[in-house]
Amino acid sequence: MLQTLCRYNHWMNEKLYEVCASMPDELRKADKGAWFHSMHGTLNHLLLADRVWLGRFTGEPFAARSLDEELYSDFQTLWQERRKTDEAIAKWLDALSDEQLLAHFSYWTMTNPQQITQPLWEATLHLFNHQTHHRGQLTTLMEQSGYDSGVTDLLWMLREEK
Repeated sequence: MLQTLCRYNHWMNEKLYEVCASMPDELRKADKGAWFHSMHGTLNHLLLADRVWLGRFTGEPFAARSLDEELYSDFQTLWQERRKTDEAIAKWLDALSDEQLLAHFSYWTMTNPQQITQPLWEATLHLFNHQTHHRGQLTTLMEQSGYDSGVTDLLWMLREEK
């Protein structure tokens, strides 16, 4: 299941970045009143959050000041770094065993700092669910701006893979 979600994560990121690449930079960065203000802000947040989680998982922390920190103002650089991070997530996930996924995993939260311990599979599932949650916001912003994000259903990706 996690392998499938990882593929879906990459598939959707590529689809949405392709649509965003067709927009003027000013539109991508326009404050639309979303949680992370703009489409660009949402894409930055997703990359930042994935890097924070991957750093927790690998024991190589990713330093971030806040969850809305802008990592890259340049869209092409942001997309390039998104691809690198998606590859790193897939590589990390490929190396995990079932035993590792069932083992307890501890980390410190960024907001309201506290230590959390839970099975690794739960935190990994959250990584992919978090992406889906914010991509839903992103597709709404795209649609409101006159851009079609296309089909976003997991089943569609699975059909394409056959």
